Amino acid sequence: MPWNPSADSRPSGSSWGEGRGWAHGPGPGRRPRGTIWVPVVLSVLLQFPGVLIAAHTSAGDPLTLAAVFVAFASSFLLLLARAYPGPVLVAIAVLCTPAIALTLGPPLAAVPLAFAVVGAVVRSARVWAWWTVAGVAVVGPLGAYLLVGRPEAVIRPLVIALVLTLLVGVGEAIRGRRERYREVSRQVAARRESAAEAERLRIARELHDVLAHSLSQISVQAGVGLHLFDSRPDKARESLEAIKSVSSQALEEVRGVLGFLRAEGYPATRAPEPDLGRIPVLVDTYRRAGLDVRYEDALTSVPSAASQLALYRIVQESLTNIGRHAQARTVTIRLAEDGGEYVLTVADDGRGLPETETDGKGMIGMRERAELLGGRFETRATEGGGLTVEARIPLRTAEDA
Repeated sequence: MPWNPSADSRPSGSSWGEGRGWAHGPGPGRRPRGTIWVPVVLSVLLQFPGVLIAAHTSAGDPLTLAAVFVAFASSFLLLLARAYPGPVLVAIAVLCTPAIALTLGPPLAAVPLAFAVVGAVVRSARVWAWWTVAGVAVVGPLGAYLLVGRPEAVIRPLVIALVLTLLVGVGEAIRGRRERYREVSRQVAARRESAAEAERLRIARELHDVLAHSLSQISVQAGVGLHLFDSRPDKARESLEAIKSVSSQALEEVRGVLGFLRAEGYPATRAPEPDLGRIPVLVDTYRRAGLDVRYEDALTSVPSAASQLALYRIVQESLTNIGRHAQARTVTIRLAEDGGEYVLTVADDGRGLPETETDGKGMIGMRERAELLGGRFETRATEGGGLTVEARIPLRTAEDA
């Protein structure tokens, strides 16, 4: 597998700034500053006794002493291991192998090689690691035999190669754990993004329903008031009172919706969410505007707060569409229970839904409200002309469970 330093060696959770490198900090998923020196310091400390032993026992053998010092100096190449794990591993293997073959006692010269192997595997340079271990297993015994001239000298490099193979497994375990952590982090981020998007859509639906209904009512009542201002001042006054009532109610609902957007620590005063008890008030508003609205509540149980809000908003949006587009004279609203579902039907005798017209935002919002509670939403032509809106919501929704 080819190694890509820009994709594989970058630690999870680090922020990459242009021309600045990784930004390390105390936050989750970030390495504290100075961790790059940890393997270097450990390697130097572990090798230092070996250097002293070699200086004492190999005073007459400059080749062995030079090989030990070269292996000791190779520890500082680990500073480049994050950016170039594969090439650094090969370089350290070349520099350490002579000391491994020539020295006696504990194989401390292999310490930087061990760190380099684990680091390369963790940073996805696994091909480099396996080929390097194979090279140590082949070249190490051969070089040891040629340099020392004794058959038993091949044992030490073979043992080192076996230990490095086990360290490859350790690196794979660390890498697997990091990958699982990254996957969990991605899933958490995706869930947060999904929740944020759902909240944005919910707020958009609420604002659309509140503003579309309120502005439509204000427009209708203002038209009625202007038409009757001279001939029937009393009716014009009723229209102005209706405008005042609708605008005040809309203002309270908008404040409640926008309260979710306020910064934490500055809570907004929220009006109670609309429920089925406010449908008669809504119906009366349209009756005063001249629309013949008939409302029948045949429910035998009390829906949950979420179901009541959805049913109310669907009734509200349906009446808004009828008032603005349908040119209807009569509207029938019925709430009932059928087969474990709340069934809401809103039928009018207007012009219906043109075949060339696609669902607007109001229709989409009503459909989303029903489907979010596990229900269904559909429209069909009313017998004799007009449009019927039907929404079905399960008696026991996910929010009740």
